[in-house]
Amino acid sequence: MVNEATESIKASGATAHPTPAVLWSPNVDALPTTEIAQFTEFLNQKHGLEIPIDDYVQLHEWSINNLGEFWQSVADFAEINFTTSATTPLINDGVEHATWFPGATLNYAERALAITGLTPEDSAAIIAIREGAPTTEFSRGELRAQVACAQEGLRRLGVVKDDRVVALIPNCAEAVVAFLATASLGATWSSCSPEFGADAVIDRFSQLEPTVFIAVDGYRYGGKEFDVTKTVTEIAKKVSGLRETVLIPYLNEQAHVENTVPWRELLDNAAEAPTFTPVPFEHPLWVLFSSGTTGMPKGIVQGHGGILLEHAKSLRLHNNLKPGSIFFWFTTTGWMMWNYLVSGLTVGATVVLFDGNPVYPDMRRLWSLAEEYQIDLMGVSAPFIHACMKEDIHPGSQFNLKRLSTIGSTGAPLSPEGFNWIAQEVGHHIQISSISGGTDVCTAFLTSAPNLPIWLGELSCAALGVDVRSVNDHNEPLINEVGELVITTPMPSMPVSFWNDADGSKLHDAYFADIPGVWRHGDWCVETERGSFKLLGRSDATLNRGGVRMGTAEFYQVSDAMEGVVDSLVVDVDELICFLVLAESMQLADVEPALRTRIRKALSPRHVPDEFIVVDAIPKTLNGKKCEVPIKRILMGADPKSVINPDSLQDPDSLAPFIALAAQRP
Repeated sequence: MVNEATESIKASGATAHPTPAVLWSPNVDALPTTEIAQFTEFLNQKHGLEIPIDDYVQLHEWSINNLGEFWQSVADFAEINFTTSATTPLINDGVEHATWFPGATLNYAERALAITGLTPEDSAAIIAIREGAPTTEFSRGELRAQVACAQEGLRRLGVVKDDRVVALIPNCAEAVVAFLATASLGATWSSCSPEFGADAVIDRFSQLEPTVFIAVDGYRYGGKEFDVTKTVTEIAKKVSGLRETVLIPYLNEQAHVENTVPWRELLDNAAEAPTFTPVPFEHPLWVLFSSGTTGMPKGIVQGHGGILLEHAKSLRLHNNLKPGSIFFWFTTTGWMMWNYLVSGLTVGATVVLFDGNPVYPDMRRLWSLAEEYQIDLMGVSAPFIHACMKEDIHPGSQFNLKRLSTIGSTGAPLSPEGFNWIAQEVGHHIQISSISGGTDVCTAFLTSAPNLPIWLGELSCAALGVDVRSVNDHNEPLINEVGELVITTPMPSMPVSFWNDADGSKLHDAYFADIPGVWRHGDWCVETERGSFKLLGRSDATLNRGGVRMGTAEFYQVSDAMEGVVDSLVVDVDELICFLVLAESMQLADVEPALRTRIRKALSPRHVPDEFIVVDAIPKTLNGKKCEVPIKRILMGADPKSVINPDSLQDPDSLAPFIALAAQRP
């Protein structure tokens, strides 16, 4: 399987030679002030090491060979205080059965709301920007006060430790307040964005049997208002175990839904300061859900301690966030990047929330925010960067982005053209942090670092404390060859469990059944001799032409960059079919000849599709992932009802042409 895939790398030119261009290099003078350099010095003193602050490879090697000491050092460096100390940092019974910090207790919310010399009461905690509404700003003291009131309100509604609180809510200040109040009580949080359909929300929340449901009455997007009160009513009626519903008048101050508690009433009490319930290290903090494109969405449970440690490492050491940093990532509350963004509070950063259409009134909207709020780290999706390229905008010359130091990109592989565009049109001073991880671990395990270069089209490194490898069918490491992406060391933020998976069998089958002893993530990748990585797409959506396998990501780097092509999806169903969404007024004849030529030149002749078909939209999950595998299964004759839940899609109607085509196929 994997050895055959190697041929496609040779055919497409996706090898490690020659070394790609370096788009960004660490500033030698500034390096000693970075968090990763200070951590390295801290580590050297604590453990008697001599790791140079500019030697990421040596630091990473030590971190994966000394897991317990490494993660204890992260906790010490980040001053994560345990209410009760652990007996040991790690009982390492392998990647599947490791136990982290047994006996330790703590609370995520206590860390997120901490008032210290570096994060005083008057320091900025949240800047919440809403489309069509005034911006809200909370200092850390004001945020603590809001959380204290919400905490007391939840107590009055009967929420106690081990209960669940769920929310249909946009990326707003109220969402952060409600989440932190929930976590402070030792209850478990889960959220969906308000554009989710009722059935999609019910599929998720019913599994949790929540005590309280928090919802908005509506939201604004792209200049339009969307009332969701009927959705709220339907969810409240159908979610099992629900005792109370709290309504936030987000769209209309006069909004009313029967049998709901107004948000202002929840906060109407004299609580002065929040209290924090100490919970075990692995106590459920939140439940994130898989896309739900096939069957019931899986509830992924992550714990207080694991998330605190992992995000301290990722945000501080890899992203160089610290007190005073301004942190923004475009996300919704239905995507794990919202949880990641909120964790900026735990490292003292100011978190910028944005609720609205990122390209309204035009593609410059987010870039204007970067200037206005002097953002240090701006996170977006790769498709957003590619869309900016096609719109031919020039953020670096149109806005003052001198403070912007890092652009994070995730959601899909960022093409080399996307890398070049950022360097040329945003600024050569920008560190391009193309990352990969997922909902499963709520972080990135392939990322960048302040003491490593950024190579064109590559993810700079495996994250500290994570042994990521590309392996063949025999679980043997590969360099400069296509392999399965696996993780061979346990991570603190790996799922504590799947919800309602008492014996752990679903969790085992999802990650550990195919290659015993390692976490198989389901991606094709290439690890280079530099320790950097290239992602080639999901291994279960692999294209196969004449025995040669190719990841879909490389294909999209060609097709989606084509002028006139808005979006694309490629599937291998005995023949290779490429579905295209074209720009307005464009016809297939306008783009097909040039696209065939470009694919042949960039990849290989055997990768030119047998057929191009124009569709109105590509089916995508609510989180923006292309539905490659479900569409492939439908075209191969599977019953669509058994393959995909339309409510899990951004546009359920986008399935229609694929179902129709399947009916016509022999």
